[in-house]
Amino acid sequence: MTRNPNLPIGLETAGPVRVAVMTDDPLLRTGLHSLLARTRSEDGVSIVDLRDAEVALLDAGVDGTRGLSRIASLGVPVVVVIGDAGHLGAAMTAGARGVVLRDQVGPGIAAALAAVRSGLTVIDTALASTLVPPKAPAARTTFRKGGIGDLTDRERQVVTLLAEGLSNKLIADRLGISDHTAKFHVNGVMAKLAASTRTEAVVEAVRRGLVTL
Repeated sequence: MTRNPNLPIGLETAGPVRVAVMTDDPLLRTGLHSLLARTRSEDGVSIVDLRDAEVALLDAGVDGTRGLSRIASLGVPVVVVIGDAGHLGAAMTAGARGVVLRDQVGPGIAAALAAVRSGLTVIDTALASTLVPPKAPAARTTFRKGGIGDLTDRERQVVTLLAEGLSNKLIADRLGISDHTAKFHVNGVMAKLAASTRTEAVVEAVRRGLVTL
């Protein structure tokens, strides 16, 4: 998982996590409400309306895309429930700060919601590895050991911030550099990781061990 270092530590445990459960599936809604109700006393979870929420738990729908268009308008960090591992990329691209498989939702969801409230991005390691198929051994041999040598120290900082979902402007602000320089480093990271999108760059960085989610 990755953490937003600018988040005041004191906010990480500031009372129960206020969660809005968003799904059109009545069975899933009942199941999530029941699960979260059982974890309230132990992990500090409170189910509220969206206007009062700190985190939204959003069902992506059977097709994996139905609910994703709503993420940007919700105004709070979103943990997305997907039915298939193949929908992970779409959820990340849409701005999800957490992704869980529908059939893997369990008591640990409360900890995931708390982590997302604290500025973390939560994705199961096994789930993340399914986003991009492993490359052939011959291709992997072209990388230096661990893949770390392919990026400069600054580029490793940039890819870590990309994993947090930051824009070029926010990366520039975080590192104290110009927007132009941030864009230059982002393009450099994508080129070295053979990625055509920012999401692919993050996934490749995870695969090489440059970023831990």
